[in-house]
Amino acid sequence: MVCWKSLRISPWVVKKNCGSELARSLLEFSSEKACSLWLGLKVSRAGSARLEMCTQIIQISDLDVQFKKALLIKLIIKGVYIYKQISQLTNTKPTSITLIHRVASTMENQKDEQRVPDDNEPQLNYPGVKSMPLIIGNETFEKLGAIGTLSNLLVYLTTVFNMKSITATTLLNIFNGTTNFSTLIGAYLCDTYFGRYKTLGFASIASFAGLLLIDLTAVFKGLHPPECGKKEGSHCTSATPAQWLFLLTGFALLIIGAAGIRPCNLAFGADQFNPNTESGKRGINSFFNWYFFTLTFAQMVSVTLVVYVQSDVSWPIGLGIPAIFMFISLVLFFGGTKMYVKVKPQGSPFTSMARVVVVAVKKRRLKLPQQPWLSLFNYRPLKSINSALPHSNQFSFLNKAAIITPEDKINPDGSASDPWKLCSIQQVEELKCVLKVVPVWAAAITYSIAMAQQTQYVVFQALQSNRKLFNFQIPAASYTVFTMITLVIFVPIYDRIIVPQLRRMTGKEGGISLLQRIGFGISLTVLASLVSALVEGKRRNLALTKPTLGYEPHRGEISSMSALWLVPQLSLAGFAESFTSIGLVEFYYKQFPENMRSVAGAFFFCGMAASSYLNGFLVMIIHRTTEGAATGNWLPEDLNKGRLDYFYFLITTIGILNLGYFLVISRWYRYKDTSAVHNGGAAILEMEKKSDKSLV
Repeated sequence: MVCWKSLRISPWVVKKNCGSELARSLLEFSSEKACSLWLGLKVSRAGSARLEMCTQIIQISDLDVQFKKALLIKLIIKGVYIYKQISQLTNTKPTSITLIHRVASTMENQKDEQRVPDDNEPQLNYPGVKSMPLIIGNETFEKLGAIGTLSNLLVYLTTVFNMKSITATTLLNIFNGTTNFSTLIGAYLCDTYFGRYKTLGFASIASFAGLLLIDLTAVFKGLHPPECGKKEGSHCTSATPAQWLFLLTGFALLIIGAAGIRPCNLAFGADQFNPNTESGKRGINSFFNWYFFTLTFAQMVSVTLVVYVQSDVSWPIGLGIPAIFMFISLVLFFGGTKMYVKVKPQGSPFTSMARVVVVAVKKRRLKLPQQPWLSLFNYRPLKSINSALPHSNQFSFLNKAAIITPEDKINPDGSASDPWKLCSIQQVEELKCVLKVVPVWAAAITYSIAMAQQTQYVVFQALQSNRKLFNFQIPAASYTVFTMITLVIFVPIYDRIIVPQLRRMTGKEGGISLLQRIGFGISLTVLASLVSALVEGKRRNLALTKPTLGYEPHRGEISSMSALWLVPQLSLAGFAESFTSIGLVEFYYKQFPENMRSVAGAFFFCGMAASSYLNGFLVMIIHRTTEGAATGNWLPEDLNKGRLDYFYFLITTIGILNLGYFLVISRWYRYKDTSAVHNGGAAILEMEKKSDKSLV
């Protein structure tokens, strides 16, 4: 309710410039009615003056700050409409555009007034760099623990639990897929109910328990089958149901741990810096750099030193080391409990997306307006951290969720009275951001299938190759370190040397676009698969035609080919990962709405999960269909009796088809438009400027 005394202006002036009905609404009736009457302003040469006068009335009134903003936004929309009409009628440029600039400027100046601090909200004391040793230390030891066990599980299952390679590969594909898919559940629970600190704490304890259980399967003889004989044709005993149950319980705990740690750890570290200060922004950037360095460092240590202890010294000691690392990680994490900034959960964004789908289905029979950017319902909460998104034409059927009908009611603050009957164009565009990413995500799945071969079957190739370097025999699982070394060396060169040169040529901030970076990495995986096929053909040919170097238990004869021939394909995989994997992480981070950053991280792992399932399914199909074929089983226990090179050629063909699909998707994709500012007016103004070029 607006009383007469709240306006320092003559009622006659209000009536003359804004109309009698609108004046009564402003001065006597509810502000909601006044809001609905803005569309009743007459289009005339005096429209500019009327809009300017009404803007002044709103500014000096004692209306609620949020409702003031709603009125001003509607005023901008009306000003754009009047500007177009007068331009068309008189072939002149009225002063409305100046007014719109003024209104947008007024709204920008009211930001501080709108952000009224809550007395019940505690002041945050960001620890910043003080928390870096604890956060980075926690990340380092957590990765050393998890990767130290996971990187050599394939060898452990086939040598200690006496599994066949097909069974072990399938089990690990299912385990990796479930682990990565569970991150989506972890992100949902974290953002909706528990917050990052509690989620990370519980998940870290679960990971430690899982690593401890897996180590116990190696420590106690009763928890794993007896050792097989080393002679060819010796009998191997399978694990008992109780031994399986103990092992799978450890796997289940690792899945729970990964579900909470993977989507939350990056965001939790960034929470410790104040994003509103320059030092805080620099701290966040430093944290991201240190995080990826830590991840690569942990992988390199795990696949070299830890794997060496596991394979050549002792499995109980080798699996105990990661458990100890995880315990140190727990100590560091909880040691900073009093220091950490613990951001409260803000609710799930999935509810908003579900509302858009439901409302769009309800209003599917309605016809979209000719000027949807002006007519559709647009509301954005003041405290929203998401960038204001302008209307887009992709997935246009979803725009029907923002059509305003006579039954729809608007709250005084400008929001929809029933969010399950009316959604804002902002909500619609946020859902579109997620939907547009899905086709790119699908291409990333096939890319991950090709990359998976460089961490799975390359181990079996190394086992049946000459792994001696001088007098030292390199563990088979350690060859994947060449992928990491390539990535660690190339990324700084790319960032410091290649990108600046590309930036000068293309004018783009990153040198090339994110989709170009991802696509180039996908093309490298095709080349890596082709090289893998040629190298495997050479290894198999030498094993069958030349003297061998001995017998690998449970496998077959060892080829005289040096395992260093595997380095080119692994290095190509490292180059591909530096382009595609890092590019995908950045792509998801920038293209998802800001309140879905943890979900964006989970989305990356979900793609890896889908690739694990599909890779396991592909391996099983190839194994069963080629078992009775004339060429023989492509993927037997003894690679010398199989045709792994044919399998690599198949992966190469799939990669070429995926590259073609990705190129088509890249031409269709439209990047998220972040040019819209939080006040909502500048976006409308920019759209109007572009659409009115023909009128000027």
